[in-house]
Amino acid sequence: MNRRLALFSALLLLSGPAAAADLDKPIPAPKADPSSSAATEVAVLAGGCFWGQQGVFEHVKGVKKVVAGYAGGSAATANYPMVTTETTGHAESVQITFDPRQVSFGTLLRIYFSVAHDPTQLDRQGPDRGPSYRSAIFPTSAAQAATARAYIAQLGAAHIFPAPIVTKVEAFKGFYPAEDYHQDYLVRNPDAPYIRINDLPKIAALKQVWPQYWRPDPVLLASN
Repeated sequence: MNRRLALFSALLLLSGPAAAADLDKPIPAPKADPSSSAATEVAVLAGGCFWGQQGVFEHVKGVKKVVAGYAGGSAATANYPMVTTETTGHAESVQITFDPRQVSFGTLLRIYFSVAHDPTQLDRQGPDRGPSYRSAIFPTSAAQAATARAYIAQLGAAHIFPAPIVTKVEAFKGFYPAEDYHQDYLVRNPDAPYIRINDLPKIAALKQVWPQYWRPDPVLLASN
């Protein structure tokens, strides 16, 4: 944790805080969002520090569990000390288990692109720099892959953002849970400066922009 907090303190002086308020904008629903009758489905998304991503999606109705972890690399390097070297191919990610009868994959992407992170930042997010903080979607099915690619194209064509979307749809090679001290970090450390400046505004934006998807009590990993 020292690496991230030290980097955050240094970069805050250069770039200012990550302004989640700049992301809190309604965006159109995906034109292609196939329905599913399955009881559960899994999505894997990367968009900067997994503390904030986990915190956001734990507040979404229909989500059953959110795990912070690593995706994009191998099992051998799926640990925080290795990932922070920025040489493993991993991205800090969240594995979201959800009920597609209550919230669709397309809806999760809508939240992901609008309030959970800035999809125009290449290999960074707010004060964090490096490919482990990249914007990436790791589809767990062909339907998810098609939905993600179509939605990125749809948002790009509509010029929703002031800069090009850099989010990549990457092959899903596996998901590896992060260390226990990373799980539910936002809920357990709400007064940490990093959380207050970078991540709590995202929670507020979710509640403001998408009240129909907002769940006041987060579904914590510890309770699963």
